[in-house]
Amino acid sequence: MKEKFRFCPVCGSSAFAANSVKSLRCDHCGFELFVNASAAYVALIYDDQGRLLVVRRRCEPAKGTLDLPGGFADAGETAEAGVAREVKEETGLHVTAVRFLFSLPNLYRYSGVDIPTLDLFFACQVSDLATLHAGDDAAEVLWLRPDQLRPADFGLPSIRQAVEKLKLAAEEHGGTRN
Repeated sequence: MKEKFRFCPVCGSSAFAANSVKSLRCDHCGFELFVNASAAYVALIYDDQGRLLVVRRRCEPAKGTLDLPGGFADAGETAEAGVAREVKEETGLHVTAVRFLFSLPNLYRYSGVDIPTLDLFFACQVSDLATLHAGDDAAEVLWLRPDQLRPADFGLPSIRQAVEKLKLAAEEHGGTRN
């Protein structure tokens, strides 16, 4: 992402260059821009039959591929509130309990730029499945059994990796989730 910045966003100087592996510094005004990972949330929601809730992406990147409900952090919110917000926006479901599971680094390609993210995965419980519907950037919602999960159907690298992890865990536990 640093290669996209050729001019200082503060003073406009072209004396804006790499200062470290993760920062750029302006030799004219001294401004330093850090390129840190953005936080993103991912929800794992199972129904009483052990099926995982997945969504089909309505927008790029990876439009039309499968995904798990989630999205980027908003400033000023906790991870727990953020994952609940994203679930509500994409599925209409109200999250009643959240438990952190694991995290994975990712590169999210958007507008021709690879944005580094740290994806936080949460087990979420919801109150009422009757409100389930596709919303926001989800084109469709689906329930998939563990044996129906194919990592290659998921368009984002960290989500594919998480689905592989879930499949392995299900196989180790005789088809049941953790």
